[in-house]
Amino acid sequence: MHSNHLLLEEPIRMASILEPSKATFFPAMTKIVGTLGPKSRSVEVISGCLKAGMSVARFDFSWGNAEYHQETLENLKAAVKSTKKLCAVMLDTVGPELQVVNKAETSISLLADGIVVLTPDQGQQASSNLLPITFDGLAKAVKKGDTIFVGQYLFTGSETTSVWLEVSEVKGEDVVCVMKNSATLTGSLFTLHVSQIRIDLPTLCDEDKKVISSWGVQNKIDFLSLSFTRHAEDVRHAREYLSKLGDLQHTQIFAKIENVEGLTHFDEILQEADGIILSRGNLGIDLPPEKVFLFQKAALYKCNMAGKPAVVTRVVDSMTDNLRPTRAEATDVANAVLDGSDAILLGAETLRGLYPVETISIVGKICAEAEKVFNQDLYFKKTVKYVGEPMSHLESIASSAVRAAIKVKASVIICFTSSGRAARLIAKYRPTMPVLSVVIPRLKTNQLRWSFTGAFEARQSLIVRGLFPMLADPRHPAESTSATNESVLKVALDHGKASGVIKSHDRVVVCQKVGDASVVKIIELED
Repeated sequence: MHSNHLLLEEPIRMASILEPSKATFFPAMTKIVGTLGPKSRSVEVISGCLKAGMSVARFDFSWGNAEYHQETLENLKAAVKSTKKLCAVMLDTVGPELQVVNKAETSISLLADGIVVLTPDQGQQASSNLLPITFDGLAKAVKKGDTIFVGQYLFTGSETTSVWLEVSEVKGEDVVCVMKNSATLTGSLFTLHVSQIRIDLPTLCDEDKKVISSWGVQNKIDFLSLSFTRHAEDVRHAREYLSKLGDLQHTQIFAKIENVEGLTHFDEILQEADGIILSRGNLGIDLPPEKVFLFQKAALYKCNMAGKPAVVTRVVDSMTDNLRPTRAEATDVANAVLDGSDAILLGAETLRGLYPVETISIVGKICAEAEKVFNQDLYFKKTVKYVGEPMSHLESIASSAVRAAIKVKASVIICFTSSGRAARLIAKYRPTMPVLSVVIPRLKTNQLRWSFTGAFEARQSLIVRGLFPMLADPRHPAESTSATNESVLKVALDHGKASGVIKSHDRVVVCQKVGDASVVKIIELED
């Protein structure tokens, strides 16, 4: 399995670049989050997305109502059943997102050097010189010379679909702007982003709370993507809200860093959140272009060292309308993997793109190629050094399991876990082989009924690089006599064999708890 792992520092034979990539059961160690929408909500297309490598489905509540998303989710469940591929659910909040409302849905042509007025009066009709917006505090927040971007869905950087405005004056509640470029806006809603200005709106708005407490609770969402997270307090507030909603106390919160304010408080946010989403679309507007790569590398490094999943967005925008990414985009995906990203999030590309399945497939192939040249040795040393000594018990076991697996060229690491924490720690050290995380359900009661935990924990590892979950039979507990453990191990090995990751005579590293002790053992398989 490892002979094909190169290091970028070594001279790569040109012949090896020209060899076609081999297909494997796990398309890539890096995960792919797909946003489901108009072009990707039928059972057929979702099944294609799952087979192509999507492991988390994102439901973006910036548009579409709960009924619409519920229909899509039912189709996802049917697709999961027919493809037998696990998929987690992520709810993306609206947050303090500002929007331009175009009720008539007519296309609006904006010409460079012209004047356009942004007004909070949503009763007005959108036109080429008047744009009604969803926020009445804009006039108080901006001043002459400030920059405002308006674009359809997401700013793709393609200047025909987004317009760059400069504030020339503030008149009462209206903001008068000069257009810096020509653009045509089509559709009913456009996003509005004010560069480097604090918008005085709550991160978790009432609309979000309504959606979470109804749709979120009903569907037991695995992840909450908290849009426009600006302070650690935002995450604490969201967690406190989720803790009162039954099963949602297990939901993981991913802080979405979208502006300079979020960047400024990045370290505190990272401590509070379960994971980070680097929203490069909005950040790319808030930051000067030459700083975007620096922020990405610094943020991913911090997430890696904290052992928290990091997700990168906006990688193959051009695939919204094209079958192939641009050269820059293909390189960008690979660099996100080499920088340490756990998952790649596709937005417009799968939501309204013409080629959702092909996009996931191509991104997966690029990730798999980049993983082959990922310098694991250097990364491992860097992580161990960062963690320092004395290491915690769990951290020491996790790093030892990875080191042993690499030394004996194991084909897979099998980790028994009930909370998922041990498996995530192993994945933190980025082993070059897949980690099968066998989640052992735990029995719990709320005085009224008994239930098993485990499904949440299994699905939540679907966003972590290199982790592939499997839910064990609750009759075989993780921490008990060795006899039952062996039977769970046999199930895990059979699963590995069936999926083609384990062959006879392979070595496998097993990480498990026996009584109070944690054990790492190496087993060699017979025929």
